[in-house]
Amino acid sequence: MKIKNITDYIDSFAPIETAMDFDNIGLLVGNENTEVTRVLCALDITDSVVAEAAENNCELIISHHPIIFSPLKAVDKNDIVYKLISNNIAALCMHTNLDLSPIFGVNTVLADIVGVRNNTAFVEGECLYTGELDDEITNRDFAYRVKTALGCKGVRYTMPDKKVKSVAICSGSGGDYAGLAKDVGADVLLTGEIKHHEILDANRLGIAVIDAGHFSTENPVIAQLCAKLQKEFPETDFIPSQTCTDGIEYC
Repeated sequence: MKIKNITDYIDSFAPIETAMDFDNIGLLVGNENTEVTRVLCALDITDSVVAEAAENNCELIISHHPIIFSPLKAVDKNDIVYKLISNNIAALCMHTNLDLSPIFGVNTVLADIVGVRNNTAFVEGECLYTGELDDEITNRDFAYRVKTALGCKGVRYTMPDKKVKSVAICSGSGGDYAGLAKDVGADVLLTGEIKHHEILDANRLGIAVIDAGHFSTENPVIAQLCAKLQKEFPETDFIPSQTCTDGIEYC
């Protein structure tokens, strides 16, 4: 099987043309006609992930975050791109197209894990997923549910006693969506990264916030993507990374 087969399949449920204008996705290192037998899937391509792929004899890494985002002016032996090429490992990166997929993607997986259902849909043109909880609960209880479901070491949340049912979701960095969450009638914005002034804006708008961490809100898609690809291509091994982490500890 060739890398192109994988790219074409992912394009069927997370079309590359739906990625946001600023993004850089697709096959960023390697050749689409390369044959692959083992593939490592990870949220990020780090030194440890490249080493893990090499140790497992993987010819390809599929990641969510692009390994090349800004133009490269030079590459030396310490750079990830250099290490990929040196180990004959290709890099296929699927970012905002996987965020925005209404069929299977980062936000649909996150919504399902934390129990957000009922007419879930994307706000047109935005990376904001909306839906509802089965029952109205306090934001404190919802925050604890998110923490447990995602296995977080900790979450940040506001308005603990506010009753929430309608939920706006933006995995990763979505703090700037508080205003849009208000416009679509959400009670709470669940995201993975929000700045101080964005929290103040949400407070002013009456929108509760849950910040569960960038890594924690996006990484769950990796294991499910592996399983989806494994089912489609049973002759190839798809391995979820065991070394990919954001390295954050809590005291």
